[in-house]
Amino acid sequence: MRPRSGTGPPGSARPHPHPGAGAPARPVLKDPSLRRSLALFRAFLHEQDDPESCYALLARDSADQVESYGGPVAGRTVVDVGGGSGHAAEEFRRRGAHAFLFEPDVRELGAVPPEGAVVADGYLLPLRDGAADVTFSSNVLEHVADPQTFLSELARVTRPGGLIYVSFTNWLSPWGGHEWAPWHYLGAERARARYRRRTGRAAKHTLGENLFAVHVGTTLRQVRARDDVEVVSARSRYWPFLAEAVVKAPGVREFATWNLLLILRRCPP
Repeated sequence: MRPRSGTGPPGSARPHPHPGAGAPARPVLKDPSLRRSLALFRAFLHEQDDPESCYALLARDSADQVESYGGPVAGRTVVDVGGGSGHAAEEFRRRGAHAFLFEPDVRELGAVPPEGAVVADGYLLPLRDGAADVTFSSNVLEHVADPQTFLSELARVTRPGGLIYVSFTNWLSPWGGHEWAPWHYLGAERARARYRRRTGRAAKHTLGENLFAVHVGTTLRQVRARDDVEVVSARSRYWPFLAEAVVKAPGVREFATWNLLLILRRCPP
């Protein structure tokens, strides 16, 4: 599939310069920390009335996490799979990366598609094997019917030794039902019906169609059994302390993890 106008294949775009002396300094929030978690939560509360600030902060935080595990992204090819509005790809590009966005739903791209955007299915990316130094997928896994095939495709397009960033909202998280959370604990259909009564419109997500019950324990077992990736870290993405420890507690982790972050390293074929 050809990229949209103004873009090219990974490696052809000129990266934006990393912010220097002329750019306003942005404080890096310690990860994990209560201050960071509160800042992200406050931004989330204003997602509807100020989505730009919310997603820009989340993108900066995600890029900080990628660089903390894999080093600076400047000069590297970063592939964002399912990044919708393109905030993460733009943040990586701001840091000097060759960043490209692959999104299956053209409606998620907005009226003006982000730079470097390609409409493509995450199960079958139009990329050669090992094209990316970093493959990034934020809050997508719970929206695919076959997570293992999706992960296989992320691994395929990542070079050996490259980094794979995957996060998702697990079903039993307080936010597992997305816009109809936390009422999903009482059943998906009941929660969706309540959402319609309260808002007067149908919910965006339907369990079994574009939202799936993905669990922490099951996902960890499946990923650790794979031979194409190794687990660098399995942790809560937003938990303010003991981010890795909470994921090691069976049962409790299904609720307390909030959002599972997997940092994976591509193994040699």
